[in-house]
Amino acid sequence: MSASGKIVIALDGMGGDNAPAMVVAGADIARQRYPDATFLLFGDEARLRPMVDKTRWLKTACEIVAAADVVTNDDKPSAALRKRRSSSMGMAIDAVAEGKADCVVSAGNTGALLATATVGLRMLPGVRRPALCSFLPTVRGETAMLDLGANMQCDANNLVEFAVMGSVFAKSVLGIDAPTVGLLNVGAEEGKGNETLRDAAAMLRVEDSPVAFHGFVEGNDIGAGVVDVVVTDGFTGNVALKTIEGTAKLYTGFVRQAFKTSTLAKVGYVLASSAWKKLGQRADPRRYNGGVFLGLNGVCVKSHGGTDALGFANALGVAVDLVKYHFSDKVVEELNRLRQALGEVPAAAAGGVAGAG
Repeated sequence: MSASGKIVIALDGMGGDNAPAMVVAGADIARQRYPDATFLLFGDEARLRPMVDKTRWLKTACEIVAAADVVTNDDKPSAALRKRRSSSMGMAIDAVAEGKADCVVSAGNTGALLATATVGLRMLPGVRRPALCSFLPTVRGETAMLDLGANMQCDANNLVEFAVMGSVFAKSVLGIDAPTVGLLNVGAEEGKGNETLRDAAAMLRVEDSPVAFHGFVEGNDIGAGVVDVVVTDGFTGNVALKTIEGTAKLYTGFVRQAFKTSTLAKVGYVLASSAWKKLGQRADPRRYNGGVFLGLNGVCVKSHGGTDALGFANALGVAVDLVKYHFSDKVVEELNRLRQALGEVPAAAAGGVAGAG
């Protein structure tokens, strides 16, 4: 982020099920919300130019950069890496790595984005692995959760790093001053779980830790909002997230069926329409769009591939929050604080954090 407060966002203009129209429309909404943001839009200029010229706000704050190639949903990460220098996704990531943009947002292939961003941006000092983090609604408000699929297996050090990164994410995106962090386990008691979880918990409980560690939490604690940040490995996190999404769809289907069973039920639905509208807005997945690959040396946000313009604009909002909060710098600071508390040598300071502002 420049001294004037301007934020430059690199966009993968061709990534997503409904790209490039969804990307352009979403960026237009975001530009209205964030007047200080400008955009580098990478992709097929012949397709992008007419769309941008028709926008109300984006057209005065957008530079289109031609990209010869596109990473498709069917591309394996290895194929994406080969296209890195010529694809809209790869060029957008390189813009952050080269200091031309403060962050990158893509709705493209998740595996390809992770691989390309990891190679292009590299890791923050002190971080061993990136983690996919997002947030979801709970009884108490919103809870961040990571890892959601980037790492199928994790050791205790990985989980501890995820806890630090998740805590900083909750501060920057959810606006929580002192977020509580829990390790997802099969029980809340201290003796529960495997050795990896117990070792991670011991490290997070150390005196002077920058993490407000709550302890172990169970699956049913996620929706209850017992903690602000839920930490787990990518395998468990992905299964938990998909289970939550599937259960939500199941009950939505049950409700719709129930209101079709009789005329009286249909009348009841109409009478409660305002309440159902509020419920729909509260649980709208577009509100929670914007997963972040935490731990990279630069801000990289992954939008859901099937989202619409409003959802994409919300993902752009997540990127803006992370840049304004100097997220990457704060992660390095907090990791160093924890390592000092553990009696370890802090990671050597990097020569600048890409996209940190």
